[in-house]
Amino acid sequence: MRVMRVMSEGCLTCLAGDSYTAFMQNRVLSTMSALIAGCLLVAAIGCGGKVIQYPEDHERYLRIDRAVESLREAYVQKQLSAMKELMAPVDSLIPIQRDAENDFEAFNNIALEFNIERIMIDGENVDVYVHWQGLWKKDLDDPGFHQRGHSRLQWAGTDHVLLQAIQGDVPFGAKGRQAMTTPPSSSSAK
Repeated sequence: MRVMRVMSEGCLTCLAGDSYTAFMQNRVLSTMSALIAGCLLVAAIGCGGKVIQYPEDHERYLRIDRAVESLREAYVQKQLSAMKELMAPVDSLIPIQRDAENDFEAFNNIALEFNIERIMIDGENVDVYVHWQGLWKKDLDDPGFHQRGHSRLQWAGTDHVLLQAIQGDVPFGAKGRQAMTTPPSSSSAK
């Protein structure tokens, strides 16, 4: 076992009699520098970025994601006209629009979150499965009405997607759900 010490001139010497010269120090430093540079090169090549293999499909997924987020924002901001712009003109969506409008009138503050679980595309048809949770408040002092659920938002289109139907737990219509879960107030006996 060799024991080394640093001499006052800054070069390493071995107490066993062998000394490390400036040449050997430079060689060790250049080897370490080459090793560090190699590691950085491997990291740069490996982390060069992800190349999108199917850019058209990627863009379509982004459009679908933006449509879902736009629907959520329009509801939270109580913009019925913006919601209608995202919906196809089908009769099955009229009750949903009416429920959203009733929520806008009944609640002062609406907080709703959508978490997309999966998107399934079959030609023009798109199914977006979301988990949602919301809080509806009548005023600032109101503790609020909490609800959550799972929905299947059915969209159609490629360049411009429109909502066709909602199945499962519909996030819109909290006023009606609250009326069903709130026990009727008992009248006091006189």
